[in-house]
Amino acid sequence: MKRAKHSLKGSPMKISQGFDGGNIEVLSCESVDDIRLKIRADKHSAFYQWFYFRLSDARQQSCVMRIINADGAAYPNGFRDYRVCYSYDRKHWYRHDTSLDDGCLNIEFCPEQDSVYFAYFAPYAMERHHRLVAKAQSAEHCSNRLIGQTLDGQDLDLLRFSLDVGKTRKTERRQCWIIARQHPGETMAEWWMEGCIDMLLDIDEPLTQQLLERCDINLIPNMNPDGSRRGHLRTNAAGRNLNREWIEPAMDSAPEAHLAKQAMAETGVDFFLDVHGDEALPYCFIAGTEGLANWESTRQAKL
Repeated sequence: MKRAKHSLKGSPMKISQGFDGGNIEVLSCESVDDIRLKIRADKHSAFYQWFYFRLSDARQQSCVMRIINADGAAYPNGFRDYRVCYSYDRKHWYRHDTSLDDGCLNIEFCPEQDSVYFAYFAPYAMERHHRLVAKAQSAEHCSNRLIGQTLDGQDLDLLRFSLDVGKTRKTERRQCWIIARQHPGETMAEWWMEGCIDMLLDIDEPLTQQLLERCDINLIPNMNPDGSRRGHLRTNAAGRNLNREWIEPAMDSAPEAHLAKQAMAETGVDFFLDVHGDEALPYCFIAGTEGLANWESTRQAKL
């Protein structure tokens, strides 16, 4: 990347985060070589790690951005050898090296255009989520059900892929449930969900045919729309970690889990997959089944 000289103090460059999923606090922004930032914690929670902000009016200037509270994040090791995501058009995302020094995450960057976006991972916007749901329901073998709304008044959508869509008879097929993004800052979970839905929409795909002959597949692509839009890492609008609310979820604090659990009770659940993202491990893996009371080594070997 082409380097440029530092600008003088009083540079008009700006840092902003007032958009879907945005999260950053500006502590100092007077000089391009000393931009000090802080990640905002989730509402009513100490969790933080997700950030997403825009740097404007710094074209061809060598900028040094320091996120000063990186060492207090939910998973500080996630910032070791970390490469920040950046984009000029919010469609194509690239990686850029960072450094971790005395608890600060340092990003040295010389923008090639007038504004550039930085994020912890490639964001998955709520508008893209709505387009995904609308696209899916256009298939004859997919139905879309609004199972309720969140505390911020956002829709919680359930997609159902079945050969019996529109029919009233009860199916004898297995009921498979897949949910994603209980932790909104783990955006890779909904990117995974988009790929899963794209495959299920292709009715000519042999794997899709095999699955639907045996299963009805119920999907909640985004379990935490409020946290997603607010720029949270792990919690919903009430500061609740939905991953810990399933035993007795309340409508006034964790409606997302309450509504999902209610919908699952209607169909029954033969298989359940909760898609998350890991801050450091670059692998796809299944974990968590070891805590089930009836789990055994023979079943574990099938994963």
